[in-house]
Amino acid sequence: MTDFQTAAQLGALLAKDYARDVLALLVTYRDISASEAASRLNLHIRTAQDYLDGLAALGIVRKEEAHEAKRPYYRYSLQQERIAMDLDLATLAASPPGEGVNVRIRERGNSGARFATGRGDHTIHHVAVWTGEGRQRQEKSINLTGPQGRFLYYLPFPTAEPLSVAEIMSKAGVEEGLAPEILDIVELLRGHGVIEVQ
Repeated sequence: MTDFQTAAQLGALLAKDYARDVLALLVTYRDISASEAASRLNLHIRTAQDYLDGLAALGIVRKEEAHEAKRPYYRYSLQQERIAMDLDLATLAASPPGEGVNVRIRERGNSGARFATGRGDHTIHHVAVWTGEGRQRQEKSINLTGPQGRFLYYLPFPTAEPLSVAEIMSKAGVEEGLAPEILDIVELLRGHGVIEVQ
């Protein structure tokens, strides 16, 4: 199991109070129905069926239709006795817009955003943006890390020539290794209409 979504689904199943007991039944029995599991573990039949179906969707158990007195139902058998999870968390990093640090950006005119600066420290501490429509509009404050605050302090004004992310990082004294953190805030503020990409 290597993709995050599948691992998250498995994690949700394993977090259930009855997870160990259901899995123990699957190891012990050649196959079992949802009603058999429910009566054995004192669960509601729908709870047992949803759980077993969840395991089947992940390929951990096999779900096969069976017939008894002309009424179809399902039996579940364990398909995997070992489950290994190997997640590469680096794949969760925000994907950079366009050409990454080479993309040219500047502040968008009339965005309504408010940049809160400190006194003489060449840093933006947070950015206030508006979300929602009409009477549902609310001000949202986005707190910044130190490198993000220094980067945004040097973000070109709407009337200035756009600069590449790399150029702004250099002016702000932000090291290259922090590019993913900077590109994340650029993408977030771009989504809120605060930054425009050239």
